[in-house]
Amino acid sequence: MSDTDIVANLTRDLGAKALEIANPAPRRIFVRVAPADLVAAVTLLRDGYDCAFLSTITGLDAGETFEFLYHFASPVTTVHVRTAVPRTDPRLPSICPVIPGAVLYERELQEMFGVVVEGIPDGRRLNLPDDWPDGVFPLRKDWKHVRPEEVIPGGQS
Repeated sequence: MSDTDIVANLTRDLGAKALEIANPAPRRIFVRVAPADLVAAVTLLRDGYDCAFLSTITGLDAGETFEFLYHFASPVTTVHVRTAVPRTDPRLPSICPVIPGAVLYERELQEMFGVVVEGIPDGRRLNLPDDWPDGVFPLRKDWKHVRPEEVIPGGQS
């Protein structure tokens, strides 16, 4: 199936759930959906388009919103599902019921961006230490990192 066919079929199958579909380069298809339609879009990709392999989820602090891209691979193309949540209420549904391996990426979104992933089966921290302060999210643009003072043994600091 060609990229053009996939775009046409996604447009038909997603209907109004697809806020935008683009094919900017060969084997690269981008689909934008509302957070409420994320699980339905992922289910369709898994069941109807052989996109069961989630490569990763990437996040972006876009100021007023957080944008998340779910990168799926199939034997013929890659499909990137984009959704955005408001900074004031960052909530996403978990896609773990559809793609169980997404749990690691969703845990990372929670601790790095402070997004609430609703329905995640395991919400423990993944990368940050247990004593990391609550409410401090290092991939947000407003995060201020304070480097500890360097001390050179036997020398000047």
